[in-house]
Amino acid sequence: MIAILQRTSLALSVLLLPPPTLAELSRLGDEALSGISGQGGIYLSGDISINEMGGPVENSYFGRCDDADKKCGARFAYRLKENGGWMVLDDIRGNFAFEGLTLRVRKVDSGFGGDGELFNRDVLELGLPNTVRFNDVQFKISASSTARPTDPGFQQTDIFSVDMRGEVVMEGNLLVFPAGNP
Repeated sequence: MIAILQRTSLALSVLLLPPPTLAELSRLGDEALSGISGQGGIYLSGDISINEMGGPVENSYFGRCDDADKKCGARFAYRLKENGGWMVLDDIRGNFAFEGLTLRVRKVDSGFGGDGELFNRDVLELGLPNTVRFNDVQFKISASSTARPTDPGFQQTDIFSVDMRGEVVMEGNLLVFPAGNP
């Protein structure tokens, strides 16, 4: 009797399973693609390491990360005025990871205290990831006389240093407004 019940329950469970289905990916032609708007945007995830072990240049300024007298990280210098000084993110190194950074184009035609209606153009919208994980991320914010430390007359003043470990919760969007005429 038990054997009959086991066979019956097995037969019923097999009958209740959905039948296998087949699907295939196929190419979309230009006409079919023209009907797709792409408004979903792009979803990005990343795990980025910057100069964890030091840079390739070793001279009087740059060197290995285990040498306390040398700089070993990446450098990003920018200048806001043509003849002004340089603001620098210097000695950038470490690792950070994120999931869920979105990128899309959005039309701004309202809001912003009435300025959106006057603007009436597309902007780039960066949807900030929910959580960013930092592992030994370090950098210095500095003022410099030149873009590169190898340029003549180089002088730099470190304003403050940043050292980050852990997770940061980010919410919201960053809008990038275009300037000038395309």
